[in-house]
Amino acid sequence: MKNQILTIFILIIVLVSCKENTRVDKPNSGKISTASFEPDWIAKVGAKAFQVKEKTYWVNDYGVKNDTTVLNTTAIQTAIDDCAKNGGGTVSFQPGVYLSGSIFVKEGVHLEIPKNVEIRGSENIEDYPEIDTRIAGIEMKWPAALINVRNQKNVKIDGEGLVNGQGKVFWDYYWNLRKEYEPKGLRWIVDYDAKRPRTFLIANSENVFLEDLNIQKAGFWTVQVLYSKYITVDGLTIRNNIGGHGPSTDGVDIDSSQWILVQNCDIDCNDDNFCLKAGRDWDGQRVDRPTEYVVIRDCIARAGSGLFTIGSETAGDVRHVYASNIKGLGTKNGLNVKSAITRGGTVEDVYLENIEMDSVRTFIEVSMNWNPSYSYSKLPEGYDIDSVPQRWRTLLKEVKPASKGIPTFKDISLHNINVRRAKRAINVNGLENSYITNFNLKDVHIQAATAGQINYSENWNLENVSLKTEDNSKVKIEHSPGVKLPDSLYIQ
Repeated sequence: MKNQILTIFILIIVLVSCKENTRVDKPNSGKISTASFEPDWIAKVGAKAFQVKEKTYWVNDYGVKNDTTVLNTTAIQTAIDDCAKNGGGTVSFQPGVYLSGSIFVKEGVHLEIPKNVEIRGSENIEDYPEIDTRIAGIEMKWPAALINVRNQKNVKIDGEGLVNGQGKVFWDYYWNLRKEYEPKGLRWIVDYDAKRPRTFLIANSENVFLEDLNIQKAGFWTVQVLYSKYITVDGLTIRNNIGGHGPSTDGVDIDSSQWILVQNCDIDCNDDNFCLKAGRDWDGQRVDRPTEYVVIRDCIARAGSGLFTIGSETAGDVRHVYASNIKGLGTKNGLNVKSAITRGGTVEDVYLENIEMDSVRTFIEVSMNWNPSYSYSKLPEGYDIDSVPQRWRTLLKEVKPASKGIPTFKDISLHNINVRRAKRAINVNGLENSYITNFNLKDVHIQAATAGQINYSENWNLENVSLKTEDNSKVKIEHSPGVKLPDSLYIQ
């Protein structure tokens, strides 16, 4: 009897141990694979639920006009202000189309944009008042976004309605200014002089939800999360290339922010689909605020420059990043890490897994000397430094010593990646004085037209990696001691 009891006791211990060490993933229809790596900080990202007062403030009670020629900014803002003043609640719209300039959502407010409601952004830049903000890595005056959350907490913006930035007029303005500036040697400043409205800005804020919206035709970046923490961006559908080629129409930009969750988004844009930033050059190093603890998962990246991009603004560091279950369909680059020799900063502890890419330009694109005509500021002859705008002077300020401008890329891991019909497998270029180190690929399988190259890199680790190219080429490796790609990597 004692032996039977002992046997049963041992069996119970074994079963409990097995249960504790067996991971059971939730069923996930349409997902690529279950995760094999999840840092312990993942559960801490994103906004936390908060109680919204039950009262609803209908903007229609504040004199809005369901007329696309009438600007409703004041009426919408008054409804938001009343709601916030009375302790919060929901601000909502009856079905219709509402033309607006910049509005500012406040603490405790749930801004609801329901189905059959369209918010249209004004095509007049004067309807977006200039604010202190950061654009493409430098702090400067710039038009407010169409919908802003600044210096607030406990805010929710959601609905099945449409937010239409009506960005075409701003795209045309940019392209025309670029044609004017480039012959003058001013390519580096065009993006800062061509002031265009973002669609959503969350800045200096905490505990904000942005969920379920349909967004199209952003005048500039679609969603910027700046200097904020504990933010959730969930379920957005972004379509920015309707009716033209929208320059700099990034999907979601996480900029010097922490504890951010981005999930269930479907993005088609002209520039980076999902992008992490942390400041540019001297100004970015002055601010010195990292982007860290970011999760991006269960998303689709369609047309755009990068399924997952870090940079080019890296001055404040980007670290502790986890991306999983993302599909890239026609995106230019898969993993896109970019910086310049005036940026500085460190990109590290980045993990991507369970990624599918189809018809991308390059699977892995890494550059420490990205887009020189844009990245390096030089005042042409005939201009007086004392008479140019402050934003010009900010960009022209040198990083000293020059060694502070050299970026560092390290500790990047990719697991369970499948790439089909890429034009190029890999294009990785470090610097003579800054090698790209500790790059890890496991269970990665690539089909591409050509193989590509690796320069100035070291300590690459490959496990179960294959590459099949149409031209039977092999990856060209230069200035990369210790980076060895075995012949078994290549599939004929």
